[in-house]
Formats: sequence, C-alpha cells, structure tokens
Amino acid sequence: MDIESAKVIGAGLATLGFVGPGIGIGLIWAALITAVGRNPGAAGAITTTAWVSFALVEALAIFALVIALIILFG
Repeated sequence: MDIESAKVIGAGLATLGFVGPGIGIGLIWAALITAVGRNPGAAGAITTTAWVSFALVEALAIFALVIALIILFG
C-alpha cells in the first residue's frame, strides 16, 4: 500500500468522528423539544442551554473534520 492510499483510508476513518456528534445533536434537540413541551415557561433558559450544548458538540465534529483534512492534505 502506498502513502496516498494510507492517507485516504486514514481520512475516511477520521470521519467516523462525525457519528458521535450527530447522535449528540439529535439527543440535544429531542430533549429541548420534550422539555419545552413539558414546561413552556422555561423555554428561554432551556433554549440557551441547548444552543451552548449544540455548539460544544458541533465543535467535536469540526475537530474530526480538521483531523481528516490534515491527514489527507498534510
């Protein structure tokens, strides 16, 4: 196997890092919908927390993308 093949395989494996954040984002929004449905009065505070959580989980996906690109083009 040459180095280019290894880079492509490594970058493909690094993109498996998108699975966890994808599941996490789905769980965050599902919990938000459930919480607002149960207590609409607290929607403001709950939504703020959900957006912060979303940003943190999305950062993990961006890190996985950066690692894949470094492997591929580095």
